[in-house]
Amino acid sequence: MAQQNSDPPADVGAPGRTTIASLVVQKVASVAAREIAGVYTLGGGGVSRTLGAIKERIPGSGTATTTGVSVEVGEKQAAIDLDLVADYGARLPDVAQSVRRNVIRAVEEITSLEVIEVNLTITDVHLPGEDDEADSSRVE
Repeated sequence: MAQQNSDPPADVGAPGRTTIASLVVQKVASVAAREIAGVYTLGGGGVSRTLGAIKERIPGSGTATTTGVSVEVGEKQAAIDLDLVADYGARLPDVAQSVRRNVIRAVEEITSLEVIEVNLTITDVHLPGEDDEADSSRVE
């Protein structure tokens, strides 16, 4: 049986303060949401996706990871809003529950902030072959 160390970390009670930036919480939430089966992408549908794809190709734009994620971060708590596009055929209530659970787990484990809410807006459903049609009509 493995023995667990019950001693507190060495820096507990040490002077100083740690602040978690909103961008950190946005990125953690984004990655956690994208890990769930049934999530096609984060962000809006149609035009928003096209603009997001263009922004992703601009070097240094830095918006690709956090598109569709907005957060409010306090000293001890965070609230997260996600806009996502689901895969066609995925059971949306199950996807939403899984995303919510995974985002809360990841943000709380990585940042130690208490997640008080995760609000989801499913903005679109991605149909099979939808991207193939858009790519074939694009002129390069």
